[in-house]
Amino acid sequence: MHALPLPSPVRPKLAVLIDAENVSHRIVDKLFEEIFSLGEACIRRIYGDFSSPALEPWKTAIFRHTLLPQHHVPCTTSKNGADIALTIDAMDLLHQGGLDGFCLVSSDSDFTRLAARLRETGAEVYGFGEKKTPKSLQYACNRFVFVEGLCTDLPEPTAQPSPKKPAPKSPAAAIPLIRKAIAQLDGEDDWFMLNLVGQGDRLLRH
Repeated sequence: MHALPLPSPVRPKLAVLIDAENVSHRIVDKLFEEIFSLGEACIRRIYGDFSSPALEPWKTAIFRHTLLPQHHVPCTTSKNGADIALTIDAMDLLHQGGLDGFCLVSSDSDFTRLAARLRETGAEVYGFGEKKTPKSLQYACNRFVFVEGLCTDLPEPTAQPSPKKPAPKSPAAAIPLIRKAIAQLDGEDDWFMLNLVGQGDRLLRH
């Protein structure tokens, strides 16, 4: 009798919420490698003002990792609008159910209370941010990963070799030209004006 194959382990379902204004696009590839080791990133959203030139580099990462942009145009100079949108979405997803955990990708301490609230419900909370992230947010998560270790190195610009200067010619190389120039000039008593010699030299070179 053949043994039945064991069912594949159920992978935790995770929501990945990225604060684009507080992390670099360079972390994205390795970020999702890290998240894959934790579970299935079934919801992937990214928040920010994507009309801003500062977020232009994110566009390639958005397409490559099928992130859903949550575009927020600030009504004032305050940058809290995208943070509030992320928080509202996180709470909506929590109450919809079906998720086992959340990945909060930000270095902003404003998400400390959100992380703590999600944990209170029994959800796993994984934080991803820079080493400068306040301890309050780090400790509010079940696990916090520093993104400096996730950055993809950008290729260094190739140094252009400096043009080589032609090697200076030896003065001795000019002697045959000078002699030919003198031979073509008419002078008295073997004296020649230097400017005439120079003209003869230029004629020989052409």
